[in-house]
Amino acid sequence: MQHNILGPFGKVSRLTLGGGGIGMVWGAASEADAIGTLHRAVEAGIDLIDTAPGYKTCETMIAKAFEGRIPQGVRITTKYGLGDPPAAEVYPRLRASLEASLAAMRIDQADMILLHTEIRPDDFVYPNNDRPRDERSTSLSLYRDAVVPAFERLVADGLIASWGITGFNHTGATIDAISSGTRPAALQAIANLMDSAGEMNGTGTPGRPRDIIAAAEANGVGVMGVRAVQAGALTAGLDRPITEDQRATGNDFDRAAPYRALCRQWGEDPAIIAHRYALGIDGIDTLVLGVKTVAELEQALAAERAGPLEPDQVAAIDALGLRSA
Repeated sequence: MQHNILGPFGKVSRLTLGGGGIGMVWGAASEADAIGTLHRAVEAGIDLIDTAPGYKTCETMIAKAFEGRIPQGVRITTKYGLGDPPAAEVYPRLRASLEASLAAMRIDQADMILLHTEIRPDDFVYPNNDRPRDERSTSLSLYRDAVVPAFERLVADGLIASWGITGFNHTGATIDAISSGTRPAALQAIANLMDSAGEMNGTGTPGRPRDIIAAAEANGVGVMGVRAVQAGALTAGLDRPITEDQRATGNDFDRAAPYRALCRQWGEDPAIIAHRYALGIDGIDTLVLGVKTVAELEQALAAERAGPLEPDQVAAIDALGLRSA
């Protein structure tokens, strides 16, 4: 397992185990699958586990897998979907969620907590207003005035060692957030060959993740790449029914047909090629996996061992024109 430096967070494995898969967000899996995947990840040298209370059972699975004793050298992140509440509620809400996560995992401190809502311009209005913006995002002014001080207070409280943000969709606001003032240790950014966040982008505009990644790198902020296979759209076949609220992923799967054809021409598995592509994106310090079984994890481990794609392979994929305009 190769390692990189995740900004001020320090040295981390090239792969991070994400909580969505082991929490059974990405399709059905058993408790034995989740626990086995956690144990195999640590055995393989993965030393960062990325969780969230919104990932269903993932924090409970961590408690069951490790019985409150996280293996030496392994670090844990969690998140909170704050939204945009009154400033006075920010710290109490963050602390309450964090304490619940720590209790669920049976640990005393998280190595990082990340803001799990995207940062938006104060006056941004979402198309169709299909979900209230104050639930799906945090305004840039609230982030600066209340979220950053609350995170710093949690560090002083000894409940976290560092903090980070979600760097999706609102490119300008995200770059503003990391370009001045107290900076996060890390951010999570979309890292796939389509530059697609799928249904996670409800802004009506492209997210420009590579601009966000470049800005993070320029400002000394670590980057955790997510969605390497875009929720399954870049695999050989979707392994779960696509619900109405996941329609964007289904559309991406259909759009990616030329990519799967190219992988067949190469005699390669699309999931492995997608992970290798993401590992080669400039500025990605660690790639967060959405795997839910040991078999899926082994594919990602094989991709990490193989390393980034050759330049001509990247060029052939980019020539398919799948990246979001």
